[in-house]
Amino acid sequence: MELSELRQEINAVDKQIEELFVKRMQLCFDVAEYKIQNNLPVFQSGREKEILERVRNDMPDELKSSAEVLFTSIMDISKCKQYQKFFADKNKIECDKLDLSGFHKVAVPGTNGSYSHISCDRFFKEYSPIFYEGFEEVFKAVENGSVEFGVLPIANSTAGSVGQTYELLKKYDLKICASAKVKINHCLAVKKGTDIKDVKTVYSHEQGLSQCSDFIRSMGFKTSAYSNTALAAAFIKSSDEPYGAICSEQCAEEMGLEIIRHDIANAHENYTRFILVSKRTLVAQNANVVSVSLALPHISSALYRLLTKFSVAGLNLLMIESRPIANTDFDAVFYLDFEGSVNSPDVAKLLNELESELSYFKFLGNYIALD
Repeated sequence: MELSELRQEINAVDKQIEELFVKRMQLCFDVAEYKIQNNLPVFQSGREKEILERVRNDMPDELKSSAEVLFTSIMDISKCKQYQKFFADKNKIECDKLDLSGFHKVAVPGTNGSYSHISCDRFFKEYSPIFYEGFEEVFKAVENGSVEFGVLPIANSTAGSVGQTYELLKKYDLKICASAKVKINHCLAVKKGTDIKDVKTVYSHEQGLSQCSDFIRSMGFKTSAYSNTALAAAFIKSSDEPYGAICSEQCAEEMGLEIIRHDIANAHENYTRFILVSKRTLVAQNANVVSVSLALPHISSALYRLLTKFSVAGLNLLMIESRPIANTDFDAVFYLDFEGSVNSPDVAKLLNELESELSYFKFLGNYIALD
């Protein structure tokens, strides 16, 4: 048989599959209506296992696993469509309108000239920075109402995600209401009159040290991690030792330090994304990024099956990040960003589906990502 003839046969089979898929989905819609009327859950694990076991038994050995993947996908699509019917009239997430005009008090880690401080200009025209030593103190200040907003770094284009911020988003019930990308220009700063030959150790936040690792290695410096780049600069200013600090040029100038090397990051195009957090769920009118965190069960293809939900909903994933859960056997929490608005029915349905199906799910915010 010629290749063209084989392809014609495949096309004919595909047409049958299409017709059977439509028929199966219509039956699934009928099942959804029955479940709604009888107050039954969408997901019934016993029924799923029964179908997969039957499929595997019906297949030749070389197709058992492949057939299981196919029918798992079909059932996942069916569940997504059923959930859409279940949550058709579900209320959207309650939120207030984000308004950054006027004057605001903002919790900022570090001190004057820190990158978090610099990022505030991306969010506010008028604000009063209230400085805190650590990231968790910023979260606490927002949570207890001492300030309206907090600003923290969440990811860097060179060094990756800021793990502590992700951990705090899990620990505290704060919402992201905006994000902004800031160009990072690291310099090496010392007390005036210090010779670079005398510098043996440099201080900075672990992200700053990571982003400048090539320069540090080339100079043979030892490193010491500090809670913040600006606080590291403040420390060496008060020290009698010839230490160096990796910080922003603005910070070095604020501290009265001498910049002895400019642009020392591994990559010239070095950016950090900062988030603005609030105790309330505040959403801008044109918010287009949704952030969530969730945990997945320890079953085969759990992540693949999660991604199916986004595909069926027609939503584009922007980022997926996993973080280990302490004191567990390698369990992890996943953080996802995707395009959308909580005012969209498709997004609202998906959020409700995830919340109802997963053991741990948390909505982290809907916001604009400023570039």
